[in-house]
Amino acid sequence: MEQFVVSARKYRPQTFKDVVGQQAITSTLLNAIENNHLASALLFTGPRGVGKTTCARILARKINQPGYDDPNEDFAFNVFELDAASNNSVDDIRNLIDQVRIPPQTGKYKVYIIDEVHMLSSAAFNAFLKTLEEPPKHAIFILATTEKHKIIPTILSRCQIFDFKRITVKDAKEHLAEVAKSQDVTFEDDALHIIAQKADGAMRDALSIFDRVVSYCGNNLTRQAVTENLNVLDYETYINITDLILENKIPEVLMAYNEILSKGFDGHHFIAGLASHFRDLLVAKTPATLTLLEMGEAAQKLYGQQSQKVSQEFLLKGIDIANDCDLKYKVSQNQRLLVELALMQLSSIGFDGEKKKPEFIIPPTYYRRNDYSISEVKSITNYELRITTPEGVVQPEQPKAEVVEKISESQIIVTPSAVEVPKPTTTNQQSTTDIQPKVSAMSLASIRAKKEMAENLKATVKEVVHLASEAFTETEMLEQWLKYAQRMEDKGYRIIASLLTINDPILEGTTIIHELPNESSKIDFEKERPELLGYLRGKLHNHDIAIEVKVNETLVDKKRYTAQDKYNRLVELNPNLELMRNLFGLEVNE
Repeated sequence: MEQFVVSARKYRPQTFKDVVGQQAITSTLLNAIENNHLASALLFTGPRGVGKTTCARILARKINQPGYDDPNEDFAFNVFELDAASNNSVDDIRNLIDQVRIPPQTGKYKVYIIDEVHMLSSAAFNAFLKTLEEPPKHAIFILATTEKHKIIPTILSRCQIFDFKRITVKDAKEHLAEVAKSQDVTFEDDALHIIAQKADGAMRDALSIFDRVVSYCGNNLTRQAVTENLNVLDYETYINITDLILENKIPEVLMAYNEILSKGFDGHHFIAGLASHFRDLLVAKTPATLTLLEMGEAAQKLYGQQSQKVSQEFLLKGIDIANDCDLKYKVSQNQRLLVELALMQLSSIGFDGEKKKPEFIIPPTYYRRNDYSISEVKSITNYELRITTPEGVVQPEQPKAEVVEKISESQIIVTPSAVEVPKPTTTNQQSTTDIQPKVSAMSLASIRAKKEMAENLKATVKEVVHLASEAFTETEMLEQWLKYAQRMEDKGYRIIASLLTINDPILEGTTIIHELPNESSKIDFEKERPELLGYLRGKLHNHDIAIEVKVNETLVDKKRYTAQDKYNRLVELNPNLELMRNLFGLEVNE
C-alpha cells in the first residue's frame, strides 16, 4: 500500500508563481534577486498557513540558481533550517554563528531559515544581534514568525520585513478547484466556498479540510455533505430563518432554533452568523456592493431574491438586535433565552398586530376632551355629556367615588343630542355608541361640521363634575392609613411601610399631618405621597384630603432603655423595691 501524502505537502509550491495570494511579496522578492537588491536579513511575518516557510525555501533555492529555475535542484547543502521553538538557547545561536563563518562548497549563498523566531530567549536574541547586522557576504538569514510583536525592536530594525496577508476566499477556492481537478474529484462551487471560508485565510488549513472532506464524501463534493462533515450552518439555514422572521411566525422561528441546537450547533455561533446574514442581505440590495459578497453564484442569486423582500430599516434594526445579543451572550446566565428573545424581537419588527376597520367615518376619539381638565367641564346646551370608564357609562349628575378616582383615565365624549342615531341591531353592541352625523369624511360638510363642533365645545364647556367630599373620622382615616402601610409591606416596600407606621398621623379638618424624624425620610415619603393621597381619597370618598409632612428631630433622640433606667422607673412606682434590693444585697446587671 502506497503511503498517503497530505495535499498540503503534495501541492506545496515549488516556484514563486505557484504561491497563492501573495503576489506583492513574490514579485518584490523576484525583482530583488534580478536586480541584486536582496537584503542579508529578511523577516517573514503573518498568520499560519499563508506561505512564509514555503517562500523562504523557494527564495533559498532561487538565489543559488542564477539564470534558470530548476525545481529538481534544491541545493540542500546550502539551506539550513532551524526550529527556534526547540533551539532557543544562547548555545544554539552560538553554534549557528560558528557555522555561518564557513563559506558554501557549491552555489553562491548559504541560507539560514529560522522558523518561529519569536520563541528565542532574550539572551539568544542579544547574542544574535551582531551577526544579523553584519553577516558574511555568503550568508542570508530568513526569519519566520506568526507573532512579530514578541520580537525585540533591535532585531526588527536589522531586518527587511515582509507582511504576509491572509488568503482570500476567492483565491483559496480557485486553488482548491485546481487540486480537485488534479485528483479527479467532482465538486460543487458552494462546497469549495464553504471549505475556503472555514480555513479562515490559511491555505494549509484549506488543503487539510479538503483531504478530510474527500475522505468523507469520496470523489463527489456536495454542499450538503461538506456542511454535514464540517458541522457548519450554511446560508440556506439563515435564509429559511429569515423567511420565518419576515412572516412574523414566532413559534416556527423558535422551533427552527431548537432544531439547530439539537444538531449540536452553538447558540453564539448561530446569532453571530445571523448578524452576518443580515449584513450580506444589506450588501445584496445594491448592485454596486455585490462584489463584497464572498460566495458562489447560486448563493448570490438567493441573497438577491431575499434582499428584495426586506427593507433597509428592517436589516439595520435586525443587525443591531443580533449584534447586541452577540455582545451579551457570554455574560448571560440563560443564553438560550437570550437568543430566543432576540429572535422574538426580530419577528416583531414592523408587526402592528391585527388591524381593525374603524366603525365610524369620524372616529369618537375626535371628541375626547384632551385639552381641558375635568374641572373646566360644565353642562352644555343642546349637547349630551358622557363619561365612559371601565365600569361603564356614568351620568355626571350621579358621580361615583370609584369613577372619580379613575377620572384621569376616562374618555369624555360629547355628541350633538339633536342628531338622531339608529338603535343597535344586536344585543352585543355597546349601548354607549356615540352619536355621529351621517356625512362623508371626504366631504367639505364633514370638515366644516368638525370645526364648528370644536368651536362650540370650547365656547360652552363648563364645570359639571363635582368631586365627592364625604365627612370621615380620624379613626376611619387611621384604619385606611394602616391598611395602605400593610399593603406596602406585602409588596416588599419595607422602607415606605416603616415611614407610614413610625407614628400615628393626626387629622385636622381634611388635612392629615404626619411627622417624620429627618429630611431624608421626608424625601422618601414624598415619592409615595401621590399614590397614598389617591388611595385615601378613594377609600374615604373625599377629594379635599391633603397630606402635610412635618420633620420632628426629637423623634431621632429616642434611645434604648438600659437595665438601670428600667429599675429606676420601677422604684418610682414602688419604693419598697429598693428596700428589698438592700436587704438581700442585690445588684442591677446591665
